[in-house]
Amino acid sequence: MRRLVVAAVVAVMTLATGIAPASAGDLPNPVPIPRQPGSGGAATYIGAPATAHPVETRAVAQNPFMSPQEWAGVHNDTYASDTYFTGGPLGRKPVVSSTWTGTPKSPDAVVVGMTFDQAGRIVAGPVMVDPDAETANVRLTLIEPGTLRTLATLDLPKEHESGTDFRPSGTYFYQDEQYRTIIGTAERSIWVVSHDASSFTVDAKIDLLSVIPTGDKIEALQPDFSGRVWFTSAKGAVGTVDLTTGKILGWYHMPTGERIVNGHSADETGGVFIASSAAMYRFDADAAGAPVVTWQEPYDAGTRQKPGQVDIGTGTTPTVMGSDYVTIADNADPQMHVLVYRRAKTVTGSRLACSVPVYGPYQGDTENSLVATDRSIVVENNYGYASPDVTKDGHTTTAGLTRIDIDASGACHIAWNSEQVSIPTVVTKMSVANGLIYSYTKPYLDSGIDAWYFTAIDFRTGQVKWSQLAGTGILYNNHYAPVYLGPDGTLYSGVLGGIVAMRDTP
Repeated sequence: MRRLVVAAVVAVMTLATGIAPASAGDLPNPVPIPRQPGSGGAATYIGAPATAHPVETRAVAQNPFMSPQEWAGVHNDTYASDTYFTGGPLGRKPVVSSTWTGTPKSPDAVVVGMTFDQAGRIVAGPVMVDPDAETANVRLTLIEPGTLRTLATLDLPKEHESGTDFRPSGTYFYQDEQYRTIIGTAERSIWVVSHDASSFTVDAKIDLLSVIPTGDKIEALQPDFSGRVWFTSAKGAVGTVDLTTGKILGWYHMPTGERIVNGHSADETGGVFIASSAAMYRFDADAAGAPVVTWQEPYDAGTRQKPGQVDIGTGTTPTVMGSDYVTIADNADPQMHVLVYRRAKTVTGSRLACSVPVYGPYQGDTENSLVATDRSIVVENNYGYASPDVTKDGHTTTAGLTRIDIDASGACHIAWNSEQVSIPTVVTKMSVANGLIYSYTKPYLDSGIDAWYFTAIDFRTGQVKWSQLAGTGILYNNHYAPVYLGPDGTLYSGVLGGIVAMRDTP
């Protein structure tokens, strides 16, 4: 699949821009991502500007070992809430810009991870693919937010790509309280990377070979509230490390066959929440700092990898909610469910607070973290996305976006369900400051144009307020990358070609 994507991207680049496979140093900075030839018929803007309606919710606790919460990682904060207390675009005469983060040789460079430093600069992690060598790696890239100009790059070690949904080490990373990037590599090591306005510096490398064997790799990293870095591996290892000394504090291996393909979250009580391909876990650290299972709850992992998922089981990073709950989605058929657990160390009665079925029979799955306030959850439907080819020639995936509320008794109910939007794969986010859910959508178009849109949905009603064209063609397919809000309120999305940005006209 990856080689097919690269071939298509090369063709689009050459046709749309005239850029031949030459030296990347010959190109201007930035290079806008080219659009699908002959796609001028796609609507540029649909709807009308929104009015801000702030959402009342408990603030996310600030993890003292992460940078300001909204901009510290893929899912924003220590809770993996995917929410912002910063406002985003209201849809007032939007302006769109983009930057291609690939090279003529490796045009496919989807940006999954993005953080923002103390100066508002973007630290992005494009996935660089070498189609000839069949290797891939993350390239840390420092980007000026206004112009999208590249300021510095740092390549992580390469690894051989395999499988149809390959993700190299370093896809999940976070920014610590010193604005350093903490990232895993193909060498099964953690790199601590600082940067200034024009360069990256590797400050430390921590070897994890004793915990993560050959054939396995680092999946994700997250600090707890005591500063220990918790790391996971694709084949089910969970470990802790002291970032200052580089000492591995301990580790735990999940039962044979349980894999980890998502990130994890932490709360201020010391809990670290990890979902495997079979069960939901709470871990805490023992006196030596080693991981210990506090509780685990099996869920329905399903019997198949549904189209839209990268593995069997949940596609969601656990999301912490308020002071009481943590939530994931399962992989059940005929309907998947949103599951809400009481996350305390001990509980009276059932650990599972509620389970809500969503989407039609054999027509629902999600591969993206749930958006959550202290009492509400937003879940999207990604069913049908088997590869980038699925959304070519005007096609799209099964529609669906749903809000679930938890009442004072702990019971859950669906507040609204929308089939107005098709969201192939994006990590949707929300601004609680203005009450808008921001997603990245693709409507079905008879014309065959592959039009991708930034879309704002009203949290209160589920109604689409506006959609702004981000671009057309395969390079604008986000392919599991998230949307992000920057500190200045600019809306971004990682896409196969790099980064596309949208901001209101001042």
